[in-house]
Amino acid sequence: MSFIPSAIDFLKRGTRTANHFGFQDLDYLRKHRVRQVPEQKVTHSATATDRRVDDLSGMLTSGICAYIDHQFYTTGDPALFYTTHTVPRTGETAISLQVLGVEKSIAESLLIQTIRALLEDLGFNDHIIRVNSLGDQESSTRYIRELTNFFRKRIEDLPVPARELMKDHVFSTLMYLIEKDHELAQKSPNPLEYLSDQSRKHFREVIEFLDMSQAPYEIDSKLLGNHQCYSDAIFSVELTGESHDPETVQPLYIRGGRYNTFVSRVSKSGIPAAGAVLVLRGKKSPAQVPKMRRGPKASVFVVQLGFGPKIRSLLLVHELQRAGVSIIQDIANDSLSSQLEKAEAYGARYAVIIGQKEFIDGNVILRNLEARSQEHVPIAGLPSHLKRLTR
Repeated sequence: MSFIPSAIDFLKRGTRTANHFGFQDLDYLRKHRVRQVPEQKVTHSATATDRRVDDLSGMLTSGICAYIDHQFYTTGDPALFYTTHTVPRTGETAISLQVLGVEKSIAESLLIQTIRALLEDLGFNDHIIRVNSLGDQESSTRYIRELTNFFRKRIEDLPVPARELMKDHVFSTLMYLIEKDHELAQKSPNPLEYLSDQSRKHFREVIEFLDMSQAPYEIDSKLLGNHQCYSDAIFSVELTGESHDPETVQPLYIRGGRYNTFVSRVSKSGIPAAGAVLVLRGKKSPAQVPKMRRGPKASVFVVQLGFGPKIRSLLLVHELQRAGVSIIQDIANDSLSSQLEKAEAYGARYAVIIGQKEFIDGNVILRNLEARSQEHVPIAGLPSHLKRLTR
């Protein structure tokens, strides 16, 4: 079995990896993000009870509360941040990652790739990603109707506790049956068959990312979450292979997905929200959480244009991390000029540009922002090339 990290090592590696992929410490973001006077103030009504619907002790959905409380929405830009947590009741150590203000599937792709990079850094190379989609409101309404009809027709075959849970919500019944490995759970309707066109496209893009990144994954139609929280893609990551004994408790518990439904319910806003939580099991949270030490200012800005190039840039960021090259990116930005302006504002020396042509040709445009010159570089040799340039 792989070495199980200490709580402090887990936090150090986790925050370092998150920072490399563009997530910032929430406290740092609160102090340095320039907020504006909102045209229309957004508030939320989330209570402690509401926060429990993510089944992660509120660690996932607390992200949107922070986003609204600190008025990050006023800038018009997405917010990517991480927070560290002590899990209620168990005292275990956890990290949450938040991507807020990004409607496209690149949000889920970024979360999954960041998690995979952290697992690699921790030595957990053997893992599998389970993924499902509950779709948007239209999709969910269809699915719940079919699921309700399915169970009503088989009410006599339901265990008594499952019947009682129907009074709460049909999802509660299904989750109970899944937990008990009941045959009706396996025969129940598949939520993927009821996705709207928009949700089907969104989920297909997540799957395309997993295929392009050669990530080990399974589509698991029985992977569910609280109906008051999740929408569209949801995922879990489980350790497999020689690095983990399946008879023991998983040392890491990892769940994530899109939770627009929760946001809509507690804030009456259409703010897109996706996030993930990683819990280090059996390791008590340290009395003092280590602060992320900020290294030298990154001198490379990765620019990407289009779906394929964005996915390739995520993989490139991971490769650059392995090579020890720090980067900056604005993964949700679709404008070349805007990204280059940000590169100069950050004081980057180089811009790595991946457009559709470069994506197909397997190279990048490497622009020297100081000398105002550029060259084409094969993407396979870029990490070593940049390492030499940025010494």
